[in-house]
Amino acid sequence: MGSGLFTDADADADTDAAADADSDAGPTPAVVSVILVIVILGFAFEPGVVLPRPAAVPMVLLQLAICLPATWRLRGAWTLAAQALLTPWSGLPGFLGASVLLVVERPVRWALFTVVVLAAGPLAPGDGSVHSVLNGIGNALAHGLILYALTRLTDLYAELRTTRGALARARVTAERERAGRDLDAVLGTALAEITRLAGQGRRAAEELVRVARAATERVRAAPPTQSADGADNPFGALAPRLVWPIVVATHLEYLVVGTTFLLGAGVRGWWFVAYATALAAVVGLQAYHCLPRPPGVCPPYVAWTLGVQLTLALGMLAAPDGPYPQLMGFAAASVLIVLPGRTAWPAAGALTALVAIAMLLWPDGPAAPGTALLLLDIVVIALVFYGIALLTGLVHQVREARGALAALAVARERRRIARDVHDLLGCGLSAIALKGELAVRDPDRERADRHLADAAALADRALADLQAIPGEIQKITLAEEVASAREVLAAAGVVVLVRGGLEAVDGRSEALFATVLREAVTNVLRHAAGARRCEVNFGPGLLRVANDGRAVPRLAWGQEGRRAGAGGNGLRNLRERTAALGGVLEAGPAPHGRGFVLTVRLESARVSAVG
Repeated sequence: MGSGLFTDADADADTDAAADADSDAGPTPAVVSVILVIVILGFAFEPGVVLPRPAAVPMVLLQLAICLPATWRLRGAWTLAAQALLTPWSGLPGFLGASVLLVVERPVRWALFTVVVLAAGPLAPGDGSVHSVLNGIGNALAHGLILYALTRLTDLYAELRTTRGALARARVTAERERAGRDLDAVLGTALAEITRLAGQGRRAAEELVRVARAATERVRAAPPTQSADGADNPFGALAPRLVWPIVVATHLEYLVVGTTFLLGAGVRGWWFVAYATALAAVVGLQAYHCLPRPPGVCPPYVAWTLGVQLTLALGMLAAPDGPYPQLMGFAAASVLIVLPGRTAWPAAGALTALVAIAMLLWPDGPAAPGTALLLLDIVVIALVFYGIALLTGLVHQVREARGALAALAVARERRRIARDVHDLLGCGLSAIALKGELAVRDPDRERADRHLADAAALADRALADLQAIPGEIQKITLAEEVASAREVLAAAGVVVLVRGGLEAVDGRSEALFATVLREAVTNVLRHAAGARRCEVNFGPGLLRVANDGRAVPRLAWGQEGRRAGAGGNGLRNLRERTAALGGVLEAGPAPHGRGFVLTVRLESARVSAVG
C-alpha cells in the first residue's frame, strides 16, 4: 500500500538488511573452495613419485574447472570426454569418476562410476599384485567419492548463501495468501453482511450495529500468533544424506586397502591381529568423528574416543618393524573436527611434525623427498575428512540462517498486516456502527435510510481496504482522510477544525499523517465521550489532533500500547510507524484537563509550533 506503512519495498529492504547482517555467518564460497583445491592437488601426486605425470597437469586443471563453484558452468560432455582421454596417461581415474558423478544424469552415472573404478585396478602402477590392484581401485573409489562430496557440499553451501532471501520472500508470499484467506473469512463475511443488512432498511439496523461492533472488536484485538513454519527446500536434508554413505564407503576403502597392505608386507600372526585391530579402531573412530552433526555439537564421549584414536595412531609410529604413519592423517582429521580452531590447527601440525621426526629417525626410512610426499598424503587425508565435516556444518549453519531469516520476515509481515488491519479498518467499522446507531435513533425514515446507505458505502470502502492489505496495492491520501474525518465526526455531532493547510505536509509525511488521522478519528468515536470539537493542526513535519471529550480516553489511549492483549493496539502501532520515519509520537490528556491530544513530530523536518 502506498501509505508509507510497510510496503513491498520495505519488506524487501528488511529482508536484504537481515541477509547483509547474516553475510558474516560463515566463510565465502571462495574461501571454502580452498579446501577443494588443496585436496585436488594432493590427490594428483602418486605415492612414491615426486613429480606427477605430464598428462596429470591438464587433468588437474579440468578437475578444478569442474569442481569449483566459480567455473561450474564448464561442467559438460566436452570436459568429461577430455578427462576420459587423459585418464590412462594421467594415473588419476578417481578424477574421472568424480566428474562422471557430477556431470552424468541419474541413474546412469553410478553405473559409469563403477566401470571407471573397476578399470582403475589394471591401470594402477605397481607389479600387478592383489594389493596394487585393490589399491588402484580403492584410490579411484575414495578420490571419486570424496571429490564428488566436497564439490556437492561446496555447491550447496554457495547456493544456500545466494538464495537466503528467496526463502524469506516465499514465506512472506505464503503468509500474505494465508492472511488474505483469513481476513476474508472473518472480516470480509462481516462486511458483506453489513451491506446486506443496510439494504433491508431500519428493521435490520440494530443487527447491523451488532455485526459492526463485533467486527470492530476483532480488528482492534491483539492478533493471534500463528506458526511461520513452511516447507523449506530439501537442501538441508541433502547434506547428511549425501555425506553418510560417502563417509562409510571411503573409510571402508581405507580399511580394506590397509589390510591388504599388511598382508602384502608379510605381517602375520598376532602382529597382524594387533595391527589390523589398531587400523580398524583408528579408521572406525575417524568415521565416528566425521559423521554429520550440527555445528558446535561434539560426538558423545569424544574425550575417550579421541584419546583412544590418538594413542593407537601414535603407537603405530613406534611399531617394531617400522612406523605406519598414514594413521596419523586420520588422527589429525579428528583433531581438526572435534577441537576448537585455536587448539586444533597447532595440534594437527604437531602430529604431522611427529610423523616427520619418526620417519627421519627410522634407519630404513625414505629420503627427504619421500618423507615430504608422505607428509603431503597425511595432510590431504586430514583435510579431506575435515573438509567434509566443515562443509556439512556450514550447510547446516546457512540453512538455519535461512530459516531464521524467513521466520523474521514472516513475523514482520504478520505484524504489518495486523497493524494495517487495525489502523485502516478500525475507523471505517466504527463509523459503520455509528451510522447504524443513528439510523436506529433517527425518527425520520428518509434520514435513517441515508445513514444506512452511508453505512453500506463505508462497508464497501472497508472491504476494498481489506482486500488490499495482504498485497499492499491501495494508497490512502491525507486529503481523503481529512474529508472522511469531517463527514464521520459530523455525523457524531463533532465539529472538525483544520488549521495549517495540507500544502505544509510533504510527501514523506503524508502517508503517515493520513494513517494517524484515521486512527485519531476512530478513537474520538470510541473513547472521547461527550466530544463536540476536534482540531486538526498541520505543519512541516507536524500533526496535532485534539478533542474536547471527557478524560476517559486516558485508559484507552495511554495503556493500550503497553498492556499486551488488553484492548486495542492503536498507540503501539502509531508509535512504530512514527519511529520508522525517525519521528516521535506524544499522546495524553489536554493541558486544561478536558480532552485528549495526539501529536506526531518528524524530527527530520522543520517543526513549527501550531496551536
